[in-house]
Amino acid sequence: MAFENLSEKLQNVFKNLRGKGRLTEADVDAALKEVKMALLEADVNFKVVKQFVASVKERAIGEDVMKSLTPGQMVIKIVNEELTRLMGGEAVELQLLPGMAKTIIMMAGLQGSGKTTTAAKLAGKFKEQGKRPLLVGCDIYRPAAIEQLKINGEKVGVPVFEMGTDHKAVEIAEAGVRHAVENNNNIVIIDTAGRLQIDEDMMEELEEIKRRIDITYTILVVDAMTGQDAVNIAAGFRDRIGVDGVILTKLDGDTRGGSALSVRQVTQVPILYAGMGEKLSDLEVFYPDRMASRILGMGDVLSLIEKAEEALDEENAERLAAHMRKNEFTFEDYLISMQQMKKMGGIASVLKMMPGLGLGNLAESMIDDKKLARIEAIIYSMTPKERSNPKLMNPSRKNRIAKGAGVDIAEVNRLVKQFEQMKQLMKKMGGGKGKKGMGALGGLGGMMGGLKGIKNLKNGRF
Repeated sequence: MAFENLSEKLQNVFKNLRGKGRLTEADVDAALKEVKMALLEADVNFKVVKQFVASVKERAIGEDVMKSLTPGQMVIKIVNEELTRLMGGEAVELQLLPGMAKTIIMMAGLQGSGKTTTAAKLAGKFKEQGKRPLLVGCDIYRPAAIEQLKINGEKVGVPVFEMGTDHKAVEIAEAGVRHAVENNNNIVIIDTAGRLQIDEDMMEELEEIKRRIDITYTILVVDAMTGQDAVNIAAGFRDRIGVDGVILTKLDGDTRGGSALSVRQVTQVPILYAGMGEKLSDLEVFYPDRMASRILGMGDVLSLIEKAEEALDEENAERLAAHMRKNEFTFEDYLISMQQMKKMGGIASVLKMMPGLGLGNLAESMIDDKKLARIEAIIYSMTPKERSNPKLMNPSRKNRIAKGAGVDIAEVNRLVKQFEQMKQLMKKMGGGKGKKGMGALGGLGGMMGGLKGIKNLKNGRF
């Protein structure tokens, strides 16, 4: 995910701070110098970095920090708060017009930013909320974009209005709004054309749409992997057509992530959503405080809980939690837990949201989600008795299972070993007395309490 290198570097800085009983101004200066370098390497805008470091320093050398019993922790708290402030402070959600009044959203952005896919993701989110969205295909320069919008619209169950490529974009947009009135759609999402760079033709087209249609929100879609350029792009669109909010895409990718820390501060418009994957469900409300916690390695328990509540089958989760408590976890349970984890975005995604879990080498062996299909094949090659009683696993059975799954016996041995390690881990996490809070997290998807345990965590019952 984005911020991985930044997160690692900041955690190393703070590890040194935690080890000091007292902090001097020189200690703070040295730590902030490293923080500054880490932010610049993450492609955060230079002016933003300068302001951020100055704000942290001003608060960190205050008397209440220097004389604190835990000055290192106090500095980390300040950095967390300043990072949150930098990204907007609080989550901002679009305020939709009430009843059947039309909320009209115009999506803008450069070609390749993921705008068309994001339009469908956003429509899918509104559909889940009981709204009646309509997608309007206005990218008349790329026939493939209209086809892509139709395919994605069908996947999320949202109708798409289009008139091909022989009409002006503004004419299609106006016809789309009329279609929404006739068909009782209360949200209209207009997917406009992008270019490889900001140019006059694109801006004039967007301006014309805004002149002739009462646009409620103009949302700019920015590829987080563009780094520093993301800020310039956002500022360019804001100055020319006006922007009400930003959606950052590809925040799950191998990117330095600096745009997320810069866009809000430079443009003064909120980041509304973050694209966290290629699936049409992978669009998350952007919570600055949760993102700051992820960057600082503190996890993101609230997002984890929300993902669990959306994805987990309560009956299965309760059953798995009961098996864990009795230390009766089976290969059948393991298969179900892996499938539920997959629904939540994959094991790696879940582990990154867990604060300070420290799973070590076991985590490394678990986070390759591509192995799931082979694991499923191995478990499906077992007999029902073998799945329910892992102790039956002997060399001849393993050989037969390997042949049935079309894998080497070494992979079967690895799975059995990993399964035993996981049982030990869950015994500690799910059933360990005195480990407050871990019982709730311990059931996540069967591999980590049940849905009931997660809801208890959300409600503060540990």
